[in-house]
Amino acid sequence: MERGKRLLFVALHRPGRSPSQRFRFEQFIPFLQGNNWHCDYAYVLDEEGDKAFYAPGAYWQKAKVVIKGFLSRMSDIAKADQYDVIFIQRETFVTGSTFFEHRFARTKAKVVFDFDDAIWLLDISEGNKNLSWLKDPSKTKKIIALSDLVIAGNSYLADYAEGFNPHVKVLPTVIDTDFYIPVPKANSEVITIGWSGSQTTNKHFLLSEPWLRILKEKYGKRIRFVAVTERAIEMEGIDIETIYWDKEKEVENLNQIDIGMMPLPDDEWSKGKCGFKGIQYMSLGKPSVMSPVGVNPEIIEHGVNGYLPNTTEEWVDCLSKLIDSEALRQQIGQAGRQTIEARYSVHSAKGKLLQMLDDLM
Repeated sequence: MERGKRLLFVALHRPGRSPSQRFRFEQFIPFLQGNNWHCDYAYVLDEEGDKAFYAPGAYWQKAKVVIKGFLSRMSDIAKADQYDVIFIQRETFVTGSTFFEHRFARTKAKVVFDFDDAIWLLDISEGNKNLSWLKDPSKTKKIIALSDLVIAGNSYLADYAEGFNPHVKVLPTVIDTDFYIPVPKANSEVITIGWSGSQTTNKHFLLSEPWLRILKEKYGKRIRFVAVTERAIEMEGIDIETIYWDKEKEVENLNQIDIGMMPLPDDEWSKGKCGFKGIQYMSLGKPSVMSPVGVNPEIIEHGVNGYLPNTTEEWVDCLSKLIDSEALRQQIGQAGRQTIEARYSVHSAKGKLLQMLDDLM
């Protein structure tokens, strides 16, 4: 009988905390364990440490978090030879050091590095702006270079990784379509245009202000705007209803919208995004309107399973078509759901990840 293979997932956050971790590997664990992989999980930020680390100031508390995390990672290194694969998601530690990645690479285990953003660009949370000197943008390419396999969330990220390692595979960020299930909305004369994000991406929602003003002037009380996020968004003269993000109610909250919106700036960071907001909307049968940036044109075929407007006029035109026609909303929404089931679902991706891991052995 074949010996069970052992895999250690190494990430910063506790289970269920980080969307990147949830959708890049946590949702695959039951499937992998059912296919001869014994999976363990090593993280450094528990709930208490998380609050301290991302709070403004609190430098003594942050120092204690770093020391605790360092000791925890040293323990992980000590037992690493027990594993066949070490799967690093984004990074092993909260500073710019690759100390732990190098030590994992010296063990008997194969090292897999997974990333889903342009994390080689410096991106610091508001609570840690004063500690930006601890970060090292070149960290990402160093981890890529020492890994046995690199898994990138899209082709743009893969192109970057191939500059430092020939062993690169693309695995898109996917969604569990058995959990993200469309729920038909009760008939309503008010059409809800929704956006989902976080306090760090609220600035992207603000890009929509020009066309939201035009739409509000055009439709008045026939439309409402909703943001599912962690911090309320204010837009002078426009009422933006906030639904505070709640993991337990994520699907329920997104099912309240009629049209999903994903505006993005055309910059290097956005080109590395994996289009996940749009994937969420589409999985729930919501017509998705997304900026034609990065991977979005790979997900959306304009006018078939969603829309890719660029200018303010195009945004107004696409959203107006959807506001005016329930039949079009259903048609585009159903086509979007079919796209997700075929190409961006756990069912479509789990076998690919299993094969990548088995091939390493």
